[in-house]
Amino acid sequence: MKLNTLIAALATAVAGVTAASTASAQTYPTKPIRLIVGFAPGGSNDIIARLLAPKLGDVLKQQVVVENRPGAAGNIAADVVLKAPPDGHTIFMCTTGTLSIQPFLPQRMPFDVNDIAPITQIGNTPYLMLVNKDLPATSVKTFIDYAKSHPNQVNFASSGNGTTAHLAGEMLRSKANIDIVHVPYKGAGQAMVDLTSGRVSLMFDQAVSSMPQVNSGSLRALAVVSAHRLPSLPNLPTTSEAGLPGFDPIPWTGLCTARGVPDDAIATLQKALAQVLTEPAVRDRLLADGIEPIGSTPAEFAAFLAADKTKWGGLVKNADIKPE
Repeated sequence: MKLNTLIAALATAVAGVTAASTASAQTYPTKPIRLIVGFAPGGSNDIIARLLAPKLGDVLKQQVVVENRPGAAGNIAADVVLKAPPDGHTIFMCTTGTLSIQPFLPQRMPFDVNDIAPITQIGNTPYLMLVNKDLPATSVKTFIDYAKSHPNQVNFASSGNGTTAHLAGEMLRSKANIDIVHVPYKGAGQAMVDLTSGRVSLMFDQAVSSMPQVNSGSLRALAVVSAHRLPSLPNLPTTSEAGLPGFDPIPWTGLCTARGVPDDAIATLQKALAQVLTEPAVRDRLLADGIEPIGSTPAEFAAFLAADKTKWGGLVKNADIKPE
């Protein structure tokens, strides 16, 4: 009798633990999710976040609140997430700069990049190679010819020293063997103003935030830094088509959180985002904005990051970039 009673008690306990685990998995998320964006409103990451957040909330049955924490190339946003409870209710828009470039500028990092957990790569956000409309260059070739005939007189803008836009310019300098001068700004907005006015000649910027200026004629796009032409700019050649094969400083954006967040929460977030990216209205909007949707698994994203760090780390080393 006592043995039977013990067996019954053990069975009840095991069932209770299983039920509790199942309930935990089913109830995540239990409150609104904070989606931290490490850049100011109006930039490409902010635009993407505000497009996806309400759709993601619909799938998860919880509100997803976008919160801007700009500064330090996205490091401030990452630090906010790493200091939050690791329960999956605080996530952030991780970028090339934060995960693939900043580790090679360690004095900028207020945290260990290994404490960041990948959720999914949202998509690639290809650069447009942009010049001031009055510059006598209408193609990549004529720009390179102009730069070679005016050494150290052509400057290029970026949103800061050591950013992806800066490294794209450094890669162009090396690939095309031209002497162009880097002018760092505190953000892409100010750099874009000076490119439009002619204070600087060249800039690499995501299509999602620069297409309005291209379509209005205030800036000239020479090429898209991508393996494929953009559906929204079908007549714009890729840099490879324009004579720069192997020129591939392609930034990306993704969702990340902190190490220690339960695997089931990460899986739930990834599946929800992948579902949102297949919605025709969302996918069409992203493609129209020059963004290539992906929605990879955490494991796929981690493998991608390992290769991406090698590429960007080499660029940082070759350009001898130091943090500001």
